[in-house]
Amino acid sequence: MSSVPPPGPSTPAALQGIKVLDLSRVLAGPWATQMLGDLGAEVLKIEQPGQGDDTRRWGGPALDDGSGDSAYFLCANRNKRSLAIDLAKPEGAALIRRLVQQSDVLVENFRVGGLAKYGLDYATLSALNPRLVYCSITGFGQTGRYADKGGYDFLIQAMGGLMSITGLPDGVPGGGPMKVGVPIVDLFTGTYATVAILAALRHRDATGEGQHIDCALLDTQLSLLSNQASRYLNGGAVPGRLGNDHPDIVPYRDYACADGDIVVALGNDRQFRDFAVLLGLAPLVEDARFASVALRSLNRAALHAVIGPAVARWRVADLVDAMEAAKLPAGKVQTVPEVFDDPHVADRSSVQTMCRDDGTPLRVVGFPVKLSETPARYDRAPPRAGADTRQALSAALGLTARDLDDLAADGVIPA
Repeated sequence: MSSVPPPGPSTPAALQGIKVLDLSRVLAGPWATQMLGDLGAEVLKIEQPGQGDDTRRWGGPALDDGSGDSAYFLCANRNKRSLAIDLAKPEGAALIRRLVQQSDVLVENFRVGGLAKYGLDYATLSALNPRLVYCSITGFGQTGRYADKGGYDFLIQAMGGLMSITGLPDGVPGGGPMKVGVPIVDLFTGTYATVAILAALRHRDATGEGQHIDCALLDTQLSLLSNQASRYLNGGAVPGRLGNDHPDIVPYRDYACADGDIVVALGNDRQFRDFAVLLGLAPLVEDARFASVALRSLNRAALHAVIGPAVARWRVADLVDAMEAAKLPAGKVQTVPEVFDDPHVADRSSVQTMCRDDGTPLRVVGFPVKLSETPARYDRAPPRAGADTRQALSAALGLTARDLDDLAADGVIPA
């Protein structure tokens, strides 16, 4: 079982006292601000009245609590309050500027320069609050010839090289470029944004100076090429699609067992030798073609041709058990339902149950890191659109009921 207890009401929060204005929508920005909220920051999510975050209406399962909020929206918007404010109205932009004066962080993902017309750009807001950490998330960054282009995860997976190395090779059934099954560029961009925000807060606390963070999906995608980028930049190796094969390590892939698929992940010669013996293929150990990692990589087709039929005689659970007993890494290729039924996932408290203010229960995947002294919190379920507008504006800015009614009459906030 996990050694880290779930947080209680008195558990300290790492980012307690940090105030975040979230002007972002869809995934990369909300993913970052959700992480900040999990760690204790107070997050105000600013949404367009009558519309809200785009993902609230994206297809797939939706809540039946009357909100119609999609499961997609729920994955990235817990631990936030939702304020519906029309930024296009001068009074709405003025509210944001007032909130900025008491905020530590602002996150936005408008097109480059898109907030300047409302007086909500970094230059304007940093003049009001020099300690502000202002994080801009775009497809291609604030500079460069593509700065004005719109960027979406799928597009960046294509332009950033990821799809050229993902999927089956050309010439085999199903071959061709393939995107990853989750919006990985958005998710990693949000994660990098969080790291950058925390670094900027550390600098701010030391110097009193805020700063502008320029976070781009394409830059993130290049970083995710990692070892493949290094193989090309430092060795001239042009990577291609290998399906589930590893470009360097063999055997390191999936194989078909009698009742399902297994992944074998062997990273060194000792593991290969023990695996060969386990499968009853001891002669492979003496075969010069397979004597090292590099040679096995060169002769992978011949090796797979021998290993495949041997693995096919096993049931998945039996082979996993045998390999684990021999200290060899292996695991079943599980479906999403199987993952969430895995007892180890329960041991780790990886799924949390939250309730909306009307009692509607939600299940969410929790913050993935266990902190012994300042664990992540799950205080607020993903909010209904605009649900906290009046209460938050009254508490933060001292607006009276009459003030709020006037703003509603002008269409700045919901009635």
